[in-house]
Amino acid sequence: MSDQRGERVNTFPENLPGIRYDLADQFLPTKMGIEIVEWDPKRVVATMPVAGNLQPYGLLHGGANATLAETIGSVAAALNAPEGRVALGLELSCTHHRAARQGLVTGIATPVHTGRSTSTFEIVITDEDGKRTCTARLTCVLRDAAPGA
Repeated sequence: MSDQRGERVNTFPENLPGIRYDLADQFLPTKMGIEIVEWDPKRVVATMPVAGNLQPYGLLHGGANATLAETIGSVAAALNAPEGRVALGLELSCTHHRAARQGLVTGIATPVHTGRSTSTFEIVITDEDGKRTCTARLTCVLRDAAPGA
């Protein structure tokens, strides 16, 4: 996402353990236009433009859905991680229900399980009409943060 000057803006919550904010201009979600608009341990919400994230048939690419899902599910896992732990994606499953052709899609991640060593989240992605386009499930493993991170 860019500000009025065209400079990339970090849309990730501040102070997540282990996040390399100095590399934000290289984050895949940044390049895809994903903007996290709400973050709380019980709910993380983000939007992503369809334009620029298409497959050859002019539809939103399934991998773009997966990136949106893993992004917000991982942020939710980090927000729920015990002190000194970081969240790393372990398994992602996506079911693509319908195509998105334009506008923005919105993903909402909610916890299924939050524990000491793993967390699992359901991510529902909808189009601008509120129709479900994808349902994903992400499990993250929680590891000790690297010393000095």
